[in-house]
Amino acid sequence: MTHKIAVLPGDGIGPEIVDQAVKVIDCLQRELGWQVELEHAPVGGAGIDQAGQPLPDATLRLAQAADAILLGAVGGPKWEKRDIAVRPEKGLLGLRSELQLFANLRPALLYPQLEHASTLKPAVVSGLDIMIIRELTGDIYFGKPRGVRILENGERQGFNTMVYAEHEIERIGRVAFESALKRGKRVCSVDKANVLETTELWREVMTRVAKDYPTVQLSHMYVDNAAMQLVRAPKQFDVMVTGNMFGDILSDCAAMLTGSIGMLPSASLDSHAKGMYEPIHGSAPDIAGKGVANPLATILSVAMMMRYTFNDVRLANVIEASVQDVLVEGLRTADIYTAGTRKVGTEEMGDAVVAALIRNVWRTETGGAPDTDKRCMREGGLTNEID
Repeated sequence: MTHKIAVLPGDGIGPEIVDQAVKVIDCLQRELGWQVELEHAPVGGAGIDQAGQPLPDATLRLAQAADAILLGAVGGPKWEKRDIAVRPEKGLLGLRSELQLFANLRPALLYPQLEHASTLKPAVVSGLDIMIIRELTGDIYFGKPRGVRILENGERQGFNTMVYAEHEIERIGRVAFESALKRGKRVCSVDKANVLETTELWREVMTRVAKDYPTVQLSHMYVDNAAMQLVRAPKQFDVMVTGNMFGDILSDCAAMLTGSIGMLPSASLDSHAKGMYEPIHGSAPDIAGKGVANPLATILSVAMMMRYTFNDVRLANVIEASVQDVLVEGLRTADIYTAGTRKVGTEEMGDAVVAALIRNVWRTETGGAPDTDKRCMREGGLTNEID
């Protein structure tokens, strides 16, 4: 079977980091015969520049036909003065809506080698492993009515609508509970039920769904307390599930616990496990083109693609192990650099992951010894051998 992947590099550092992730996919194809067909298309600002809209019709058709989508990032100052309805971010929201990618999985995992890259003390974050599950196609981002209106006194007023239907809450709740069954069997549902009727309903539905998962412990937490607890004692959490807006904010907060937002991948899934995979960070236009962006979150997003859409845990594990290997070797991009490590650029980090991947594939397939590691790298066309 040939897997079809739509590659949407986007804007800013998007093309740079996606290039490194594509190297990993190419490596799997070359070393393991993994059959894949890649097709690139513009989205976001690139879609505006090439086709006049943030989500060109051809890009949407490609995404709909693909088995999975690999996305870089969208947005930048070049397009900020455009009407909000046609800004680059609408391309991303359009993909989520049109493809019904309602379940956003954002793991916050701290690699032992990056304990000192976090702004929190190692004692607070060491061993951190949280799964944040964010509902992605409802809430205030998509609710209607919305807009800016003129009041009777002539003053402008902006308004948005937070709205959730029971079935939307239930389906994301089931994703969270199913995930918890494979982890620590604890779900914390985050809401603001003390002041928002929408999230009062959220809490009621989550409590009802929990009855179908008697081995999973459910707790509830207000979002303001959840933000505080993520900084105070983050390891208390296993799976967190919340709405679109709260999840957007909390997952970025959790990113800094891991040392850098450049380390966090994500998966956005529909009900059939078709997914869009992307780093959770933005397009970082201030460093675009400088070759210093961290590609690891994007590469780890490919690992999530293998696990959730292609159901290949072995390939997911070997990619993740290869990322950890380069961290053990002491390679760091600028965002995770600490004294005593070696600073590298985007491309060098990507090449190092590919080299580690080839070694790990060789060991997995043949039980290869160190001398065969070098042979495998030579056959792969890599000249930078790492002993």
